[in-house]
Amino acid sequence: MTSSYYYINFIRFALLVLVQVLVFNRLNFFGFINPMVYILFLYWYPIKENRSVFIFTGFLLGLSIDFFSDTMALHAASTATIAYLRPTVMRFVFGVNYEFQSFKLSNTTRVQQITFLTLLIIVHHVIFFSLEIFSLSNLLLILKKVIFTGIATLILCLLFGSLFSIKKE
Repeated sequence: MTSSYYYINFIRFALLVLVQVLVFNRLNFFGFINPMVYILFLYWYPIKENRSVFIFTGFLLGLSIDFFSDTMALHAASTATIAYLRPTVMRFVFGVNYEFQSFKLSNTTRVQQITFLTLLIIVHHVIFFSLEIFSLSNLLLILKKVIFTGIATLILCLLFGSLFSIKKE
């Protein structure tokens, strides 16, 4: 069972990097909206896995995107940060329930799942665009990019999530 977890996570990692690099990095809606669907890997990653491995995997995910996008470790810094902050965000969204052994993301309400994904996207985008622009005098530009790219990312992540989810009957 555990080896299949690692296999599934490796496949998710590789596919999300390829989809991001080959498809979504080439899209620019309205000239500045570039969805970042690779965040789904950090959303789908198993909850009870080793946190150090998760943060390192998040860093590698961002570094892989940076390697192909030539973005000088902006993605790596953003993904490592949300990987580090994920337990705090989960505690905020799910309460103490997430600390139990039997907790699964699929057993939560749809609103909690969307809130969790939205918070991950917002934190990622705030860090990414703040580092990309690196000027508080352009705060409105940072907010514009965070909001519009965040909405596009959320919509596409929800579409991918519903496309690849296992339906229970």
